[in-house]
Amino acid sequence: MADFRSYLNDSLAVMSALGNSLDAARVEQAVAAVLKALEADKAFLICGNGGSAADAMHIAGELVGRFLKERRALKAIALSADTAILTAWSNDYSYDDVFARQVHAYGEPGAVLLAISTSGRSKNVVAAVAAAKAKAMTVIGLTGKGGGNLAPMVDILLDVPSTSTPLIQQAHMCLYHYLCAEVEARLAPR
Repeated sequence: MADFRSYLNDSLAVMSALGNSLDAARVEQAVAAVLKALEADKAFLICGNGGSAADAMHIAGELVGRFLKERRALKAIALSADTAILTAWSNDYSYDDVFARQVHAYGEPGAVLLAISTSGRSKNVVAAVAAAKAKAMTVIGLTGKGGGNLAPMVDILLDVPSTSTPLIQQAHMCLYHYLCAEVEARLAPR
Protein backbone atom coordinates (compact mmCIF):
# COMPACT_ATOMS: atom_id res chain seq x y z
CA MET A 1 0.00 0.00 0.00
CA ALA A 2 1.21 3.48 -0.83
CA ASP A 3 1.79 6.06 1.86
CA PHE A 4 -0.94 8.55 2.68
CA ARG A 5 0.32 11.34 0.43
CA SER A 6 0.68 8.95 -2.51
CA TYR A 7 -2.87 7.74 -1.97
CA LEU A 8 -4.16 11.32 -1.91
CA ASN A 9 -2.21 12.08 -5.08
CA ASP A 10 -3.72 9.00 -6.77
CA SER A 11 -7.18 10.16 -5.67
CA LEU A 12 -6.57 13.65 -7.01
CA ALA A 13 -5.28 12.21 -10.30
CA VAL A 14 -8.49 10.19 -10.78
CA MET A 15 -10.67 13.19 -9.95
CA SER A 16 -8.67 15.34 -12.37
CA ALA A 17 -8.91 12.69 -15.09
CA LEU A 18 -12.68 12.47 -14.47
CA GLY A 19 -12.97 16.23 -14.89
CA ASN A 20 -11.11 16.03 -18.18
CA SER A 21 -12.79 12.92 -19.60
CA LEU A 22 -16.43 13.12 -18.56
CA ASP A 23 -18.45 15.39 -20.80
CA ALA A 24 -20.47 17.80 -18.67
CA ALA A 25 -23.36 17.32 -21.11
CA ARG A 26 -23.65 13.67 -20.03
CA VAL A 27 -23.84 14.69 -16.37
CA GLU A 28 -26.51 17.24 -17.29
CA GLN A 29 -28.43 14.50 -19.17
CA ALA A 30 -28.40 12.38 -16.01
CA VAL A 31 -29.65 15.27 -13.87
CA ALA A 32 -32.38 16.07 -16.43
CA ALA A 33 -33.51 12.43 -16.61
CA VAL A 34 -33.85 12.15 -12.84
CA LEU A 35 -35.65 15.51 -12.65
CA LYS A 36 -38.09 14.52 -15.38
CA ALA A 37 -38.94 11.27 -13.59
CA LEU A 38 -39.35 12.83 -10.16
CA GLU A 39 -41.41 15.75 -11.50
CA ALA A 40 -43.77 13.17 -13.07
CA ASP A 41 -43.93 11.26 -9.76
CA LYS A 42 -42.06 8.32 -11.27
CA ALA A 43 -39.53 6.32 -9.27
CA PHE A 44 -35.79 6.82 -9.22
CA LEU A 45 -34.46 3.30 -8.57
CA ILE A 46 -30.84 2.74 -7.59
CA CYS A 47 -28.89 -0.52 -7.37
CA GLY A 48 -25.38 -1.82 -6.76
CA ASN A 49 -23.45 -4.40 -4.75
CA GLY A 50 -21.19 -4.01 -1.72
CA GLY A 51 -19.97 -0.42 -1.45
CA SER A 52 -22.19 0.46 -4.39
CA ALA A 53 -25.19 -0.93 -2.46
CA ALA A 54 -24.28 1.43 0.37
CA ASP A 55 -23.99 4.24 -2.19
CA ALA A 56 -27.47 3.38 -3.50
CA MET A 57 -28.87 3.72 0.03
CA HIS A 58 -26.91 6.94 0.57
CA ILE A 59 -28.40 8.48 -2.59
CA ALA A 60 -31.95 7.41 -1.66
CA GLY A 61 -31.44 8.84 1.83
CA GLU A 62 -30.35 12.19 0.42
CA LEU A 63 -33.39 12.40 -1.87
CA VAL A 64 -36.11 10.98 0.35
CA GLY A 65 -34.81 12.98 3.30
CA ARG A 66 -32.93 16.11 2.38
CA PHE A 67 -29.54 16.99 0.96
CA LEU A 68 -29.01 20.73 1.49
CA LYS A 69 -32.54 22.17 1.44
CA GLU A 70 -35.89 21.67 3.09
CA ARG A 71 -38.27 20.29 0.44
CA ARG A 72 -40.76 17.53 -0.27
CA ALA A 73 -39.66 13.90 -0.14
CA LEU A 74 -38.57 12.51 -3.50
CA LYS A 75 -39.41 9.02 -4.77
CA ALA A 76 -35.96 7.40 -4.61
CA ILE A 77 -35.66 3.68 -3.83
CA ALA A 78 -32.43 1.81 -3.12
CA LEU A 79 -32.97 -1.75 -4.34
CA SER A 80 -30.31 -2.94 -1.89
CA ALA A 81 -32.17 -1.70 1.19
CA ASP A 82 -34.87 -4.31 1.76
CA THR A 83 -33.17 -7.31 3.35
CA ALA A 84 -36.35 -9.40 3.32
CA ILE A 85 -36.64 -9.09 -0.47
CA LEU A 86 -32.90 -9.57 -1.00
CA THR A 87 -32.64 -12.68 1.14
CA ALA A 88 -35.96 -14.31 0.21
CA TRP A 89 -35.53 -13.89 -3.54
CA SER A 90 -31.85 -14.84 -3.48
CA ASN A 91 -32.51 -17.92 -1.37
CA ASP A 92 -35.58 -19.11 -3.26
CA TYR A 93 -34.50 -18.12 -6.78
CA SER A 94 -31.25 -16.33 -7.58
CA TYR A 95 -29.11 -13.41 -6.51
CA ASP A 96 -28.45 -12.76 -10.21
CA ASP A 97 -31.91 -11.25 -10.69
CA VAL A 98 -32.71 -9.88 -7.22
CA PHE A 99 -32.59 -6.28 -8.51
CA ALA A 100 -34.40 -7.12 -11.76
CA ARG A 101 -37.27 -8.56 -9.70
CA GLN A 102 -37.62 -5.24 -7.90
CA VAL A 103 -37.44 -3.31 -11.19
CA HIS A 104 -40.38 -5.45 -12.34
CA ALA A 105 -42.25 -4.41 -9.17
CA TYR A 106 -41.44 -0.68 -9.04
CA GLY A 107 -40.36 0.25 -12.55
CA GLU A 108 -42.56 1.82 -15.20
CA PRO A 109 -42.16 3.89 -18.35
CA GLY A 110 -40.72 7.27 -17.43
CA ALA A 111 -38.96 6.02 -14.30
CA VAL A 112 -35.15 6.01 -14.01
CA LEU A 113 -32.68 3.34 -12.90
CA LEU A 114 -29.22 4.30 -11.68
CA ALA A 115 -27.07 1.18 -12.09
CA ILE A 116 -23.85 1.35 -10.06
CA SER A 117 -21.02 -1.10 -10.78
CA THR A 118 -17.32 -0.26 -10.58
CA SER A 119 -16.54 -3.02 -13.11
CA GLY A 120 -19.72 -2.67 -15.16
CA ARG A 121 -20.03 -6.45 -15.07
CA SER A 122 -22.14 -7.23 -11.98
CA LYS A 123 -24.65 -9.85 -13.16
CA ASN A 124 -27.51 -8.62 -11.01
CA VAL A 125 -26.94 -4.99 -12.03
CA VAL A 126 -26.79 -5.98 -15.71
CA ALA A 127 -30.05 -7.95 -15.25
CA ALA A 128 -31.68 -4.92 -13.58
CA VAL A 129 -30.68 -2.76 -16.54
CA ALA A 130 -32.21 -5.27 -18.98
CA ALA A 131 -35.43 -5.28 -16.94
CA ALA A 132 -35.51 -1.46 -16.87
CA LYS A 133 -34.98 -1.22 -20.63
CA ALA A 134 -37.85 -3.67 -21.15
CA LYS A 135 -40.05 -1.32 -19.11
CA ALA A 136 -39.03 1.74 -21.19
CA MET A 137 -37.14 3.29 -18.29
CA THR A 138 -34.17 5.61 -18.68
CA VAL A 139 -30.98 3.96 -17.40
CA ILE A 140 -27.92 5.76 -16.07
CA GLY A 141 -24.75 3.72 -15.59
CA LEU A 142 -22.25 4.77 -12.92
CA THR A 143 -19.15 2.67 -13.55
CA GLY A 144 -15.39 2.50 -13.80
CA LYS A 145 -13.34 2.98 -16.93
CA GLY A 146 -15.21 2.09 -20.12
CA GLY A 147 -18.41 0.89 -18.45
CA GLY A 148 -17.88 -2.86 -18.95
CA ASN A 149 -20.97 -4.82 -20.02
CA LEU A 150 -23.22 -1.92 -19.00
CA ALA A 151 -21.75 0.54 -21.51
CA PRO A 152 -23.82 -0.54 -24.54
CA MET A 153 -26.95 -1.10 -22.43
CA VAL A 154 -27.39 2.23 -20.66
CA ASP A 155 -28.78 5.50 -21.98
CA ILE A 156 -26.29 7.67 -20.10
CA LEU A 157 -22.86 6.37 -19.09
CA LEU A 158 -20.96 8.14 -16.33
CA ASP A 159 -17.69 6.21 -16.22
CA VAL A 160 -14.74 7.06 -14.01
CA PRO A 161 -11.40 6.68 -15.82
CA SER A 162 -9.88 4.20 -13.38
CA THR A 163 -9.78 0.48 -12.66
CA SER A 164 -9.16 0.92 -8.90
CA THR A 165 -12.38 0.13 -7.04
CA PRO A 166 -11.79 2.49 -4.07
CA LEU A 167 -10.78 5.37 -6.33
CA ILE A 168 -13.80 4.76 -8.59
CA GLN A 169 -16.09 4.75 -5.56
CA GLN A 170 -14.63 8.03 -4.32
CA ALA A 171 -15.36 9.62 -7.70
CA HIS A 172 -18.84 8.07 -7.71
CA MET A 173 -19.58 9.86 -4.44
CA CYS A 174 -18.58 13.17 -6.00
CA LEU A 175 -20.81 12.51 -9.03
CA TYR A 176 -23.87 11.46 -7.06
CA HIS A 177 -23.55 14.28 -4.55
CA TYR A 178 -23.53 16.66 -7.50
CA LEU A 179 -26.60 14.89 -8.93
CA CYS A 180 -28.43 15.17 -5.59
CA ALA A 181 -27.52 18.84 -5.21
CA GLU A 182 -28.68 19.72 -8.73
CA VAL A 183 -31.93 17.76 -8.49
CA GLU A 184 -32.74 19.34 -5.16
CA ALA A 185 -31.82 22.87 -6.28
CA ARG A 186 -34.03 22.62 -9.36
CA LEU A 187 -36.99 21.01 -7.59
CA ALA A 188 -36.86 23.33 -4.60
CA PRO A 189 -35.72 26.73 -5.85
CA ARG A 190 -35.64 29.59 -3.36
